[in-house]
Amino acid sequence: MSTITWNMRYVTDEKGIRVGVLLDIADYERLLEALEELEAIRAYDRAKASQDEAIPFEQAVEEIERAR
Repeated sequence: MSTITWNMRYVTDEKGIRVGVLLDIADYERLLEALEELEAIRAYDRAKASQDEAIPFEQAVEEIERAR
């Protein structure tokens, strides 16, 4: 996994305490992509750890469509 560097600027209150962060749009979009990838990895890990029976993708799609 590569390291991502962020161009962050902080918003501070009148006492100098950090209360917010400003990110460039490109950095924000990379952050969202990284979060989506992490969520996919966590979902995969949960699925692998469960004792549920594995079913083919096509069958899963059919079941989801029927439930709608």
